[in-house]
Amino acid sequence: MMAFLLLSAWSDSVGARKKGDASLRNIETIVVIYAENRSFDNLYGLFRGANGIFKKANGKPNNVNDFRQVDRDGVTPFAKLPSVWNSSPASGNNNVSFIKDLPNKPFRIDAQPGVVPGGIMPDKATPDLVHRFYNNQMQIHNGKNNMFAAWSDAGGLTMGYYDGSVMQLWKLAQKYTLADNFFMGAFGGSFLNHFWLIAASTPTYPGAPENLKSNVDKSGVKLTLAEHSPLCATTGKAVYVADQALTPDGYAVNTMQPTYQPSGIPPAPNGNTQLADLTKKPLPPQEFTTIGDALSAKGVNWIWYAGAWNEALNNRNVINNSASSNFQPHHQPFNYFKRFDPTTTEGALERKLHLKDYSDLQEDIAAGTLPAVVFYKPQGNLNQHPGYADVMSGDAHIATVIHELQKSPQWKKMAIIVTYDENGGFWDHVAPPKADRWGPGTRIPAIIISPYVKAHFVDHTLYDTTSILKFITKRFELEPLPGVRPQVGDLTNAFQ
Repeated sequence: MMAFLLLSAWSDSVGARKKGDASLRNIETIVVIYAENRSFDNLYGLFRGANGIFKKANGKPNNVNDFRQVDRDGVTPFAKLPSVWNSSPASGNNNVSFIKDLPNKPFRIDAQPGVVPGGIMPDKATPDLVHRFYNNQMQIHNGKNNMFAAWSDAGGLTMGYYDGSVMQLWKLAQKYTLADNFFMGAFGGSFLNHFWLIAASTPTYPGAPENLKSNVDKSGVKLTLAEHSPLCATTGKAVYVADQALTPDGYAVNTMQPTYQPSGIPPAPNGNTQLADLTKKPLPPQEFTTIGDALSAKGVNWIWYAGAWNEALNNRNVINNSASSNFQPHHQPFNYFKRFDPTTTEGALERKLHLKDYSDLQEDIAAGTLPAVVFYKPQGNLNQHPGYADVMSGDAHIATVIHELQKSPQWKKMAIIVTYDENGGFWDHVAPPKADRWGPGTRIPAIIISPYVKAHFVDHTLYDTTSILKFITKRFELEPLPGVRPQVGDLTNAFQ
C-alpha cells in the first residue's frame, strides 16, 4: 500500500511538472528589463502581502528595533543615524542635511517635512551611495544587515525608503507577480552584477598590475582600513588602504572599462577609434561562456538592446554625462567579450546581430519581430540610479516600454521580467542566503509580467539574478551555465 502511495505521489508530481513545462513552452518571447540600484525595501518595503519593513510576508509585524544600525566596531548602536559623508549632491538634488537629525531606524525619504524628517520626493535624485563588492559584504555583516550606515559613504541615507505606491511599476506588481525573496546575483555594484546576469560568472584580469588590487584582511571580505580612517561613522566616512577594481587574486569585482568602444576610456591618440587606449588599463576581453553563447549554440535568436547605444558610438560626450542621456559603458556586459571585437569581421557581425539600440527595440516591438530572448538596458538618465537619476523618470519610462510590449503582436506568448542589477547601497532587512564567494548580495525587487503569470501574487520563492538564466535555460532547453546557483528557483512558481 505504501509503495502504491509513493508511486502515486511521484506520478502526480511528474504530471504537474510536465504540465508546468508545457505551459512554459507557450512562452515564445522572454524580455528582461534591467533597472538600477534599488533594494527591495527602498521601493517595495510597504507593499501589502510582501515581506516588508513593517510587516512580514505572513502579516506579522516586524520590530523596527531589530533594524538598528551599529558603528564600525560591529557592536555599538548609533544614537542617531550618521550624516551624509559622500560628495555634494549632484545638480538638482534637494538638501540632505536632515539626515543628521534622524533616529536610528528606517525612514521615509519622501515624507512631507514636518511629518518626519524627509522631503526628497521620488521625482528628485538623492545623492549616490557606495555600492562596491567588499563594502556590500561589510554592510551585510554576516547576515545581520546592521552595518549599512557604518560602511556607507552616504551615512544614514542608506536607511531611506519610499512609498512606492506612486509608481506605475508598483501597480503592475499588484496586477501580476512581485517576487519578494529575490537577491542580486553578486555582492557589490552594477559592473559585476551585469556579468552575473548574462553569465553567472566573475571576469578576470590575468597578470593584473598590483595597483589595481584591493587590500583586504584575513577574512577575505573586509577591506583594510587606513591608519587615519575615522573609528566612528558619526565623524566621517571610512578610508581604506586600497579599495580597487580587483580582488587580490585578480578577479574584476568593481567597475572597469571595456576594451571595445563605447568605453569610458577614449581611444589612444592616433589609435584605433574602435578601441580604448590600452595604456589606461581597460579590462582585457573575456572569453567565458555567456547565455548569449548558449542561445546561439541552440539556434535561438537573442538581442541586447541599450538606450543611447548608437549615440554613444557616435558621440563620446554622452558617456558618463549626467547632463545628457548619460550612457554607462559598464552596463553593457557583452561589450566586454572577445566575441564582439569590432576590429574583426566576425566580431563586427556579432555586434550587428546582437547589440542594438533602444530605437531598434521600439521598431521590433511594433513590428512583432522581437527575438526569442530580449535584454533591455535603459540609458543612464532613465534607469533609476541614485545620484544621476530619480525614481519616477525611470519608472515612467519602463512602464511605457511594458505598455508597448503589451500592445505588440507577441504579447500573447510573452514573459517580461523587470528587476534591478543591485541595491545601490540601500539597506534591506532580509539577510541574503549564503552560497559562494561572489554572492548573492542584498535583496532587490523583481516583477514578472505575462498573460501566463499568477495574478495579484507575491512570490516568496528564493530567487537571485541567476534565476533568470535558469528560466531562459529551462524554456529553451539550453546547456546550463556552470555558475548558476542550484539552490535558487527558476521563476516558474510565478506562472499559472
